[in-house]
Amino acid sequence: MPEPGRPLRIVLADDHATVRQGLKLLIDAQADMQVVGEAGDGRAAIDRVEQFKPDVIVMDISMPGMNGLNATRTLKDLHPESRVVALTRYSDDAYLQELLRAGVAGYVLKQSASIELLQAIRAAAAGGQYLDSTVTARVTDRFLARDGTKARQPRPAATERETEVLRLIARGYSNKEIAAQLEISVKTVETYKARLMEKLGLRGRVDIVRYASEQGWLRES
Repeated sequence: MPEPGRPLRIVLADDHATVRQGLKLLIDAQADMQVVGEAGDGRAAIDRVEQFKPDVIVMDISMPGMNGLNATRTLKDLHPESRVVALTRYSDDAYLQELLRAGVAGYVLKQSASIELLQAIRAAAAGGQYLDSTVTARVTDRFLARDGTKARQPRPAATERETEVLRLIARGYSNKEIAAQLEISVKTVETYKARLMEKLGLRGRVDIVRYASEQGWLRES
């Protein structure tokens, strides 16, 4: 978690210098962000993390040498606290699942609006996760289609407050942000989350997002 009052420290990893330059201009224009290092491949990205100790690493996935996926896996082994936002042009669900398994905190498509990346960086730095809004509903619908029988089974009823908590988790808010928004303690948020995950048979964030899509929460404005 970054120190209060100072800009988020960002490392950019992309093998195209012009892309890095554009991302740097975008990020440095934000009052709460600063690019502190750049890398052209996965191995250099790991070195920059060691050197600059950033709050968030924006990681292109398709890079020569060590690609972004392998670099993310290595970073999570060396520095489990690393917050990686994957930046890619690939949107298929298998690719997303591999990135989530590797431990990314954010998944943003290069072709999306720049606000998606900025939101992903802020969510990752705050301890949450962020999925690009243009792929979330479609990808989770694919998960549902593969598991349609299970999805059609009746679910135990959730309380209104449990539903509020799970809805915010699915949208990428951290426990601390949810607690502040609902005016409850972080411990209470964790209790609601654990109770509802057990009640609904959810095992992790992908299951939560899948359930949220099933309920139509991710299509709400």
